[in-house]
Amino acid sequence: MSNRRAAPPCACPGKVIFVRFVWAVAAFVLATVMIGAGIAQRTIFQGPRTETTAISVEEETPYLLIDGAVLNQMPGTQTLRAQAEGDIFASYGRTADMEAWLADATYTRVGLDADGGLDISVVEPQAGTDDGAAADAAEEPGRSPVGSDLWLDEYQQTDLLIAPLQLPEEMSVLVAADGTAPAPSEVTVTWPLQTSTPWAGPLIVLGGILMAVGVFLYILGIRHVRRKRGPRRKGLPLPVTEPIDIAIDNDDDKGVISNSQAPTRRAVASGRRAFAVLPVVAVSALLFSGCSADAWPQLGATPTPTPTATVIAPEGQQAPAVTKAQAERILTRIAATVADADAAMDGDLAATRLEGAALAARDTNYKLRAAIADYAVPAPILAKPLEVVLPQAYDGWPRSVIAVADDDESKTSSIMLMTQQDAWSEYKLSYIASLEASTTLPDLAPAYIGASQVEPDSPFLLLPPDQVAAAYADVINNTENSEYYDLFEAEGDQMRVAIAADRQRRLDDFNQTGASTGKFEFTSEPGAHAPFALQTVESGAIVAVNISEVENITPTVAEAYIRLPSNKAVQAITGTDQSLTGFATTYIDQVFFYVPNGGSNEKIRLLGYSSSVLDAKIL
Repeated sequence: MSNRRAAPPCACPGKVIFVRFVWAVAAFVLATVMIGAGIAQRTIFQGPRTETTAISVEEETPYLLIDGAVLNQMPGTQTLRAQAEGDIFASYGRTADMEAWLADATYTRVGLDADGGLDISVVEPQAGTDDGAAADAAEEPGRSPVGSDLWLDEYQQTDLLIAPLQLPEEMSVLVAADGTAPAPSEVTVTWPLQTSTPWAGPLIVLGGILMAVGVFLYILGIRHVRRKRGPRRKGLPLPVTEPIDIAIDNDDDKGVISNSQAPTRRAVASGRRAFAVLPVVAVSALLFSGCSADAWPQLGATPTPTPTATVIAPEGQQAPAVTKAQAERILTRIAATVADADAAMDGDLAATRLEGAALAARDTNYKLRAAIADYAVPAPILAKPLEVVLPQAYDGWPRSVIAVADDDESKTSSIMLMTQQDAWSEYKLSYIASLEASTTLPDLAPAYIGASQVEPDSPFLLLPPDQVAAAYADVINNTENSEYYDLFEAEGDQMRVAIAADRQRRLDDFNQTGASTGKFEFTSEPGAHAPFALQTVESGAIVAVNISEVENITPTVAEAYIRLPSNKAVQAITGTDQSLTGFATTYIDQVFFYVPNGGSNEKIRLLGYSSSVLDAKIL
């Protein structure tokens, strides 16, 4: 027998186990604090997310105007909320435009006083607005604000209206019912507040990680306890056991469980650890997924804007008449109304959206279509997409816009001029033409700046706008012999080519039967409608004019009749196909030119044109 005494068991394993449990508990506590702090930042400590100003109106008026200063009390987007029974209308636009539209009406204005509080007052109709269009507007009871071309955008809802806005101080909001009933008296404006919590996300995520570390340490401590147990005390003698036959089935009468079906201790322990870790990971993932971008610190560098070419508005230039989106909406309305008028051949309906040369051409077309079954329908007005919008920079009226629209299907483009005569009128098209296929437009100011109108007699252009039509008509009549021939670019001018070819064809047809008894004469002259011009970037101008082409057929032999059996248009307008004195047929041309400034080496270029029958009469 050996005389060596057994060494006492070391106390180190117990200390290790104790330290692991301490660290596990500490990790649990710290994780709970961090996750709780992160959640608290996003809930009870976050504060209000919005700021609301309530507008309560005591005196009833049909319109409520909320000034831009009220909308910009707080930074950020604005949300307008109005509640009342029935339909509710809201629109926004430049404050000056809205005041002009309301000049003849009684309305409630909401502004700010000197102390920054709400200043609610009733505004009566302005003196001096009882003449002209303002008087007509004032006589209309309950003028509805719905669909006015003056608004930049509008909203309509029933009982409750919620409109998201982002307006600068120079814009205001108009709230109404239908222009007759009182406007909603309970209106609120709400702004979002900046309530970012940049440390909420990191706290929650780090707390989740610590929670997982605590679980891991706890599992290690349990495992170490089981593996490092001390020696067991000796007990009473155990009976001799017999070896278990693992081949015995569970169904055997002995009731012994087979070794193949008994779970091992390691498998049970592994299952418990997986069960313990799973909830921690799931909770951490859930908390992590709930953190939005404002729950994290923004450590990235602030992006530097890329410089772009800018166009600076001239000092003292006024605001543009419309925005691009507004122009597209207006043209869409015009196109829809004119399409209905074309289908019904209704000149009165067309007159609500057309005027000047464009209306004159449409009126004649309706007369001809009513008399001639297969007479061509006018081309529809293109509304979108708008490739070019050049609004007049003018705060007063009348105000105009030049626009270019493309049609991808027909591969055609139209250039148009539309004008609004006063604050209560709708925009109307006065000129419309097809752009030449090879047309290159001059440099134009962007829509958000606009362009100034060029006076009809301006001496700063190569030709004043009110002389362009007469000069071009002279070129058509006299070609190279015209004194103005060198002022106009001949290359790419398809209008002169088309007019010359058409005149030659008509003359050839006439000479086959009437050369011995009559004569066929052509002449071009300025039209009856006034020109209009908007300035380009290089101090030139886009000029819209109209030209009349007159075709005279007169007899040269006494008692000879002039017969036009194949000219259905002249027959439909005059009511006859023969005359002893002859016929005069007038065609109207709507033409757009680019006229350079007087010091330029460029020539006047044709941009686009359209031609149609205007009138016919017996001489």
